Amino acid sequence: MSAATSIVDPCPSIDERRDEGVALRETVPLESHAELNLPTDRRPAVDILAEQDASRLPDLVPVRYGRMMADVFAFYRGAAAVMAADLADSPRTTATVQLCGDAHMANFGLFYSPERRLIFDANDFDETLPGPFEWDVKRLATSCALAREQVGGTKKERRNTVRAAIRAYCRAINATAAMTPLDLWYFRLDYDLLATTQLFKGGRKLVDRAAERAGQRTSLGALNKLTEVVDGKRVIKSRPPLVMRLPRDELEEARGGLDAMVDEYLSSLLPNRRTLLRRYTVADAARKVVGVGSVGTRCLIVLLLADDDQPLFLQMKEATASVLEAHLGPSPHEQAGQRVVTGQEEIQAASDVFLGWARYVRPDGSGTDYYFRQLWDGKYSPQLHSLTPVQLDAYARLCGAALARAHARSGHPATIAGYLGDGAVFTEAVVQYAMGYAALTETDHAELLRAVANGTVEATPGV
Repeated sequence: MSAATSIVDPCPSIDERRDEGVALRETVPLESHAELNLPTDRRPAVDILAEQDASRLPDLVPVRYGRMMADVFAFYRGAAAVMAADLADSPRTTATVQLCGDAHMANFGLFYSPERRLIFDANDFDETLPGPFEWDVKRLATSCALAREQVGGTKKERRNTVRAAIRAYCRAINATAAMTPLDLWYFRLDYDLLATTQLFKGGRKLVDRAAERAGQRTSLGALNKLTEVVDGKRVIKSRPPLVMRLPRDELEEARGGLDAMVDEYLSSLLPNRRTLLRRYTVADAARKVVGVGSVGTRCLIVLLLADDDQPLFLQMKEATASVLEAHLGPSPHEQAGQRVVTGQEEIQAASDVFLGWARYVRPDGSGTDYYFRQLWDGKYSPQLHSLTPVQLDAYARLCGAALARAHARSGHPATIAGYLGDGAVFTEAVVQYAMGYAALTETDHAELLRAVANGTVEATPGV
């Protein structure tokens, strides 16, 4: 992303954009991305994580730490705030994009576009914010190193997995730089492309299996898995502490604030989508624990039914300040939910038709920001630890290409391409960074385990 300019101002040529990128190497050399550049007074990771606990549901905080204890990759997923603090002192380019904010491998996957085509893209944007493109690249690269360690491999093989992702990113940035703005806008990594492209060589079986699984993850599939009929009414099954239905008296007490929130949410949608949503009626709601880093934030699933009990599941997810804001400046959006939604729409090739935002205001005037989306809409990401090394390398390439497409959509790909050049120096620098930061993450994970063992941190593993 760049500073706003008038539509009548002349646009720089692609060559001029590339020259801008080349010039950036003078202030931020490509080789400089190899260094961790950690703060001299680096704070313990557990202290940074503990700061986030203050705004989370107290009964779920131990579940969060229990999930982060499971392995180093799980810890990394939940420690976006830690890495943001570590990136703050690193060399920073002015090649600004709308950052995904938490671009690790598990935050990419398949989902249905509004035209009901399966596409592959980033799918989690809780931390999205404008910032330097390389922050997302380093987050992805480190996740590749950690994921490869999970499936087994030598240090050389781990480096090769990271290298596969970053090379794919560089190639894709160069390809998008040559596209017209409209061609880039409509470009998607859809199922047909995934099934045939060399980018995913070695991963065809994974693509087919993922597409099959995604096809099962619909509102109808969720109805069979997540609900039951009680006294003749369709309700969400309770599975404490992961899924807990909201008591009717609690809902009634909050009715005024909920009605206002629904009105605000509807106003954030396009008119035709409001018309569609009004064909449904709210049947039930429940609190649901999701992910790793999000555990403890407020998240609800809402069951809506149309005629003949046709289901639609929406997810209401609490939105807070991005972990990047402390280091890159505040979001331009007053509501955190709006920050997430507008960032997602900026990045994704196609977004959920029910994507919207609203604030719940309590009787005392305090409020919580939320964003809304469908719960299951063909969304599927493979379990990374279950992949073969060949499949994981293929998946790493795909994530790298998807991230490049996202950055090209919101920034200037020719500027980034000019900065990267042939990509060789940048790739090797990021490989070195990723290996170093992966080792640091292992140390931070061990620190959490010690804190749990000595009683400093309460954790509930296995939930």
